[in-house]
Amino acid sequence: MTQPVRIPSDVDREDRILANLTARQLAILAVTGVVLYGTWTLSRHVVPLPVFLILAVPVGVTAAVLALGQRDGMSLDRLLLAAVRQRLQPRHQVAAPEGVRDAPEWLTSQAAAVDNEGLVDGSQVSPAPLRLPAEGVTDAGVIDLGADGVAMVAVASTVNFALRTPGEQEALVASFGRYLHSISAPVQVLIRAERLDLSQQISDLHEAAPGLPHPMLEAAAREHATYLDQLTRSTDLLRRQVLLVLREPVRAAMPTDGLGGASPLAVLRARRDRARADQVTETARRAAENRLARRLGEAIELLSPAGITITPLDAGQATAVLATACNPDSLVPPAAGLAGADDVITTAVTDLEDEPPLVQSRPRGTTAAMTTAVDDWEGGEL
Repeated sequence: MTQPVRIPSDVDREDRILANLTARQLAILAVTGVVLYGTWTLSRHVVPLPVFLILAVPVGVTAAVLALGQRDGMSLDRLLLAAVRQRLQPRHQVAAPEGVRDAPEWLTSQAAAVDNEGLVDGSQVSPAPLRLPAEGVTDAGVIDLGADGVAMVAVASTVNFALRTPGEQEALVASFGRYLHSISAPVQVLIRAERLDLSQQISDLHEAAPGLPHPMLEAAAREHATYLDQLTRSTDLLRRQVLLVLREPVRAAMPTDGLGGASPLAVLRARRDRARADQVTETARRAAENRLARRLGEAIELLSPAGITITPLDAGQATAVLATACNPDSLVPPAAGLAGADDVITTAVTDLEDEPPLVQSRPRGTTAAMTTAVDDWEGGEL
């Protein structure tokens, strides 16, 4: 007969090995102690004990702070490791999966001339290709994560839980519990806040006001549009959006142990297979997309009794969500009509002498400085 296993409320908490310390903390403290003891053993005949303590105490305190300290729920040693990794990465990265090409000679010579005049910083900029987790979005709204699998984003409606009766609350909890029990792959419930743009509503009110059947209705519409405009100018309006993100690996699922997780042998085997096979076949990716669509259908069916409506995002909407996540403070809100990574952006520029418009193309990865230099070159200033 199986025995129930008590699961702590914080499932992400690391296991405590000794003295309420994790294995990682014990490893940091043990390695620091062994290094200090070994140093003292080798240098005790040369270095006096007070001098050694003056040098060893700061090292020990630093190791203890890194092992035991936390900030925003993350240990300080991991924050230090992340800072070192971020410092070693290139500062300037551009979206160029095919590789960064050298700038043309006429552009580099122009930049060098401006640099000699002291108008720009003389530091050398060496861009590197930007590697994003998402490699693309299909027409069906499926996000391609490369070797990590595929993902799909859907918008979930909200339910006012506090206004329901106790019986209705129990029914909502039971419906959500049934969905949680059906989860067999990674699922993320993302609650995000984004800027609310009321410019379209204000424009619609001004356009519809003259066509209203009564002058008082027209005045009320214009007054409401003025109120929305003042509200937009006086404060930052935000709206909350609940997203359901489903992810499906492209490789076969690993066998589980008795507690429902992957066995250590299966994890080692999966890492070995991933190291051997860097590319994923189209058949495996298509099968993963089918499993993802089936899981999304199950989520829609299981959450509908609770009054939660799940609406999958199409390709444009999914791209807009990814763009907002990468640049949340953008003044220009991303829309479904964003240009793709491989699209060439063209802008029609009308000449001052009413000549036919000049069409300028800005390839992917072109910086603003390069575009300005191209404009000057076309105008004959170079």
